[in-house]
Amino acid sequence: MSFYEVAGLSRQTVGASSHACGGQRKKSVSRWSGVMPRNGSDSRVMCWNGSMAWNHRSMPGVVRAQSSNTNGGGDGYAPLRVFAPLREASAALASSLSDLSLNINGDEKVSIRSIQGPVEQDMGVCRKNLVDVVGKRHPLLRTAADQIFSAGGKRLRPLIVLLVARATYRMHGLEDLTERHRRLAEITEMIHTASLVHDDVLDECDTRRGKRTVNSIYGSRVAVLVGDFLFAQSSWFLANLDNLEVIKLISQVIADFADGEISQAASLFDASVTLDKYLEKSFYKTASLIAASCRGAAVFSECTEEEKLAMYEYGKHLGLAFQVVDDILDFTQSSEKLGKPQGQDLASGNLTAPVLFALQNPTTGPRLLTLIESRFKKEGSLQEALDLVAAGGGIDQARKLARDEADVALAQLEMLPDSDAKASMVKMVDYVLERLY
Repeated sequence: MSFYEVAGLSRQTVGASSHACGGQRKKSVSRWSGVMPRNGSDSRVMCWNGSMAWNHRSMPGVVRAQSSNTNGGGDGYAPLRVFAPLREASAALASSLSDLSLNINGDEKVSIRSIQGPVEQDMGVCRKNLVDVVGKRHPLLRTAADQIFSAGGKRLRPLIVLLVARATYRMHGLEDLTERHRRLAEITEMIHTASLVHDDVLDECDTRRGKRTVNSIYGSRVAVLVGDFLFAQSSWFLANLDNLEVIKLISQVIADFADGEISQAASLFDASVTLDKYLEKSFYKTASLIAASCRGAAVFSECTEEEKLAMYEYGKHLGLAFQVVDDILDFTQSSEKLGKPQGQDLASGNLTAPVLFALQNPTTGPRLLTLIESRFKKEGSLQEALDLVAAGGGIDQARKLARDEADVALAQLEMLPDSDAKASMVKMVDYVLERLY
């Protein structure tokens, strides 16, 4: 059974033609960057370089924003920094994806090994360098480095960076990947890992994905030092890339992590949180790093502005799909597979996409709201809330949201020439969605 049959969607839906983008889609998918909110509220949108680029009231449909910084060449457009979901536009954006359609079936799932094929050697070098960068300079931290960069990790973020690099480097005459491509992949994983190590300290987590955390083995002091060192080392490597555009991109990501954590902490048990706010937080916490590093890889491949935008959009929507899937799994996977108690996000007051959708259901929403406001103090109230999320269609609608984001990510690949790396970028989208089933 295909992913689309499981999700209750025909394969034709993904390839449906639409002119919602004003006839511009063939020219540049990546310029269509977001859907403005329907509630008539002001919507501020940020460019990748942090400049304010758009302030608009009550404009429905798909919009694009003119960058206030046009010094970088191209047509002056920059990827939006804060995005609402492209649900209404996903069919239009995917209208020419017959050759890129998701190919998920229950008989043969996509494996990380198959995705890594075009960059297997690159990933091997990346893995070794990640351990060495901590252990060689500070033997005290070597054991901790082995723990966090162990051979069992998937390292999806450097994998995505290297795939983008392999898919784009020949487009403008490069003979092979540059050392800056490879260093960017390492920087991406160091930043991601540092954020996880610090998160585990803040949340006092003993396990992550079934493995003991650094702080549970070596204590919070060592864990904080490892995280601080990784952030510091990644910043030093970033400065030595000697490319201002990439430095701005990745530096903003670190600020985004903090924004995401603050936003989440400020909205615990807040049932008034909108889906757009949820996606904004998800962008800060997950998609920002993937989007920025994908664009950075395209920068080092000497891509055009349009190509860099497309790679940014691919990373952004892949990252959003990944986060939505992660949030669904908190409701659908067993505690053993999750490596943490089922429903832990909801129990802690972190209201994710499945909950927000279920709250909109007139049958289950009122009772679910009551349970959230009670903060699940009564025995059995958390399990009741989990059941209401499923009964209210929250999980099914969140699956469709993940699929919509995945469709938009796939649409960005149209401009790339066929290659093994491009095929693996398609498989990466498959892999993210397959985690649901």
